[in-house]
Amino acid sequence: STITFRKLAGCTLFITGASRGIGKAIALKAAKDGANIVIAAKTAETHPTLPGTIYTAAAEIEAAGGKALPCVVNVREEQQIINAVEKAVKTFGGIDILVNNASAISLTGTLETETKKVNLMMDVNVRGTYFTSKTCLPHLRKSRNPHILNLSPPMNLNPMWFKNHCAYTISKYGMSMCVLGMAEEFRGEVAVNALWPKTAIHTAAMDMLGGSGIEKQCRKTDILADAAYCILTKPKSFTGNFIIDEDLLREEGVKDFDVYAVAPVNLFLVGTSQAFKEEKLSGSHQEGPDGAKVDTVSAATQPLSAVAETFRVIQGAMSEEYVRTTQGVFQFELSGDEGGTWYIDLKTKGGSAGFGKPPVTADVVMSMSSADFVKMFTGKLKPTLAFMSGKLRITGNMALAIKLEKMLTQLNSKL
Repeated sequence: STITFRKLAGCTLFITGASRGIGKAIALKAAKDGANIVIAAKTAETHPTLPGTIYTAAAEIEAAGGKALPCVVNVREEQQIINAVEKAVKTFGGIDILVNNASAISLTGTLETETKKVNLMMDVNVRGTYFTSKTCLPHLRKSRNPHILNLSPPMNLNPMWFKNHCAYTISKYGMSMCVLGMAEEFRGEVAVNALWPKTAIHTAAMDMLGGSGIEKQCRKTDILADAAYCILTKPKSFTGNFIIDEDLLREEGVKDFDVYAVAPVNLFLVGTSQAFKEEKLSGSHQEGPDGAKVDTVSAATQPLSAVAETFRVIQGAMSEEYVRTTQGVFQFELSGDEGGTWYIDLKTKGGSAGFGKPPVTADVVMSMSSADFVKMFTGKLKPTLAFMSGKLRITGNMALAIKLEKMLTQLNSKL
């Protein structure tokens, strides 16, 4: 019989945000080796919309073959981190690996990001990572093969990554800067690396951002768990790296990525970013001699306004069925040619669509360029992708925005 070599057997991992999503996936992968997992997360009681608590995660970890220590930790509170680290050392005798996974996200522009959201992202992502690392480091230094792994992106200073969600990018790059500094500071003692997905990963957080249906554009958390395992089992001399999950796994000989269910959405990865490619290829805007934006498609070659035409088709496709199943009013604030306010009313009687403000207050307001609007309604640009890449801004009822996406897929055949 083959004896499987369990590389993380007996190792103690302190994982923040391990009650669900990526943190839990990394925990379960290590648990299969018989590792000890400290679940340092906030959710002790069942959350109304998010799956899992530190206790349900603990049960899954034990079932997978690991030992679990659930600790209530809000990484914004330094004392809670200190208490959990002490408890971990008392329970398991030390800490070998720290995974800084806990994160807060708001993909919003500067004027739309509430102060409390800015504080949350800076506190959880930057300060939380920094203090958790600081508190674990004295224990990590005593370990045979200590690792810190931050779930954060390679630092890419292209403004496109800052433009649409400046605060979030600053906070995630703050985590990456912790890697940069600490890897150097503790070189030879503790490995410090960053791991980031090549494409969006399907978690509860992603569901909240992109709504139901987004999972088709995402990969499973397994890809990050596999990549993390790969990093955490390397010697401590492997340090200061910013790793992309797929690139690392390819190097390790993984060929089949279909098992992870591939996604076309890329976060923070220049060149490979779908949105970025589209922007470069579409050639919709060229700089004029005076630096003004000039549309390369001249008005003469365009048939009756593409936006107006799109709304004409939508109006024609209205049905009692759409109205009954959607029950929402959508307002579109379009910039660029044929800009202005347009609406789709899928709440009142037979429904209606057209130019101007809707007859009743909108449930959802979507802001985007008229060119992207036409692309979105003709199926050339997925709403979720438009949203993730900052081309589409949504305020109001997110669940209704998702319903519109469903309707679009049915409409696309007519457009």
